[in-house]
Amino acid sequence: MFTTQINVFMEDKAGRLAQITQILGDNNINIRGFCVSDSAEGYGILRLITANPEVTSALLQKSGFSVSLNKVICVDVPDKPGGLASVLRVFSQNGINVEYMYSIVFNKIIFSVSNPTLAIKTLEENKIKVLSENEVHLL
Repeated sequence: MFTTQINVFMEDKAGRLAQITQILGDNNINIRGFCVSDSAEGYGILRLITANPEVTSALLQKSGFSVSLNKVICVDVPDKPGGLASVLRVFSQNGINVEYMYSIVFNKIIFSVSNPTLAIKTLEENKIKVLSENEVHLL
């Protein structure tokens, strides 16, 4: 039930995001979701969800980018007021820390959490849908 996320470390300067997205576009890789954050040290992190993370990672590494992969979970958050709060409450009540999160498609939210296995088990026990990697790729 995990989804593979690609983390690209890049200099915080004009053109870097354009370069990365051009590489992916030229190689027919569709971005399903992304999040960009910066740091005080002049570097940023681009987090990507694509249908083929291994190929994406290899292409970017070949182009000189520092890349890593990690496992995140994608949750189908209830589409109603308080829907996100209900998911976050499940995490909180079970001692699961949300490290970061971002929306990829409408109410599909990527979560990086302190204990992913416990998070998936807890979400499923609370009848909150966790998407498989294949389901995420088909979004």
